[in-house]
Amino acid sequence: MDVFVCDPVLTPIGRYGGVLAHVRADNLAASPIRALIERHPSIGVAIDEVYLECANQAGEDNRNIARMAALLAGLPDEVPGVTLNRLCASGLDAIGVAMAFERVE
Repeated sequence: MDVFVCDPVLTPIGRYGGVLAHVRADNLAASPIRALIERHPSIGVAIDEVYLECANQAGEDNRNIARMAALLAGLPDEVPGVTLNRLCASGLDAIGVAMAFERVE
């Protein structure tokens, strides 16, 4: 498996109780996955794992958001997801963990 950071697609950033308060985190996270597949159609079949950072998970957001986002984005059921919460280091940690689990085929 190779790890790629292929395109800078970001989700909106809100504040506590703001306009995004009623948007589920997994729906929000599915948006950049769908955007990446739209921008690069061949990538959809190449995705074999989804690593996602999500800091300060609580309540309904306290689940595997990466898995749910992958499913909501239309990826196959076989594609697993890993959610990492390391506060400010979550994005960097997601890349590091993906590289650490690189499989030799």
